[in-house]
Amino acid sequence: MNNDLDAAAASTSERTRRWRLVLGAEADAACGGPGGDDARMDAALAALYDSGGEEGAQRSAGLGSSAPKVARWLGDIRRYFPSTVVRVMQHDAMRRLGLRQLLLEPEMMEAVEPDVHLVGTLLSLKDVMPQTARESARVVVRSVVGELERKLAQHTRSVVQGALDRSARTTRPRRVADIDWDRTIRRNLQHYLPEQRTVVPQTLIGYGRRSRGVQRDVVLAIDQSGSMASSVVYASVFGAVLGSMRTLRTSLVVFDTSVVDLTERLSDPVEVLFGTQLGGGTDINRAVAYCQGLLTRPADSVFVLISDLYEGGIREEMVRRVAEMTAAGVQVVVLLALSDEGAPAYDRGNAAALAALGVPAFACTPDMFPDLMAAAIQGRPLTAWAERYGDLS
Repeated sequence: MNNDLDAAAASTSERTRRWRLVLGAEADAACGGPGGDDARMDAALAALYDSGGEEGAQRSAGLGSSAPKVARWLGDIRRYFPSTVVRVMQHDAMRRLGLRQLLLEPEMMEAVEPDVHLVGTLLSLKDVMPQTARESARVVVRSVVGELERKLAQHTRSVVQGALDRSARTTRPRRVADIDWDRTIRRNLQHYLPEQRTVVPQTLIGYGRRSRGVQRDVVLAIDQSGSMASSVVYASVFGAVLGSMRTLRTSLVVFDTSVVDLTERLSDPVEVLFGTQLGGGTDINRAVAYCQGLLTRPADSVFVLISDLYEGGIREEMVRRVAEMTAAGVQVVVLLALSDEGAPAYDRGNAAALAALGVPAFACTPDMFPDLMAAAIQGRPLTAWAERYGDLS
């Protein structure tokens, strides 16, 4: 009985402790003040989340503009919170407390937890960084990109190459595993035997094996507007992975109101990222026009446009060019985002116009992008894929 009472008391005490950390200093009277490590955790949370009155106002405690103070705060949150929570707190600090300028200090690079959001922030500041901070930023960017490549590359190559191998059709499949049973049954429905309740296949439809030459042209066009920062990072990594496959001819283009072809940098995604310029206006039509000129084999091409579709150029021409691509046989993919954050704000009118052409616009998470590319390479209808896997919110 005593053991049960002790366990219950311990559970109540732990709940009280957690509620105090959630509610902040205003709960001291009811929950008691924190001590020891809890006090340091509370101070780190208070610096970021204790409001000075209205909800969402800038914090009264704050971090100020002192680089040493910020460095200590970054060290504390890395000590007391798991890395996933640290990344959220860093992102909130950039957004709420205006800490972006402090990233121009080289010592800040050693204190932060690298992640995709941080890379996007660093890239937006790269042109105003002093050289020493720029070199430190490259180290941070390279560590994040390297981790993404290790996580994404093998699966991407495997799925995409498998799709390329299975995109060719043959009536003489070499192995049972190469038979496309769905298409075989459809082709032989006239040979259905009611008494046996079975289809006797007269013709087999299977997957052929293509030559090892270039099988598909892939063009990635990436919107550089500030809201697309995470998508730019992931798209650059995927571009490098696809560019390393000999069976693909991959081009990577970034755009705002101008268009920059970064294909020659594809072997190093860090160089691709430092060739981008986040922010500014958007001329999707100009980018689509440039990419249309790269698609010399329309029937064997996949065009991936990654943009929130807010068009600063000529909307009617942009839609017309996409219609021309699809009519020529290009598989067009429009992604509102390539990130883990879901669909951003986007131009719903332009999305509807593209959907009317059979080109749905949707967000895609990085882990699903290889499967999306496989579907595109095999020529499968992307509307069904988007409804099942994409984020159309």
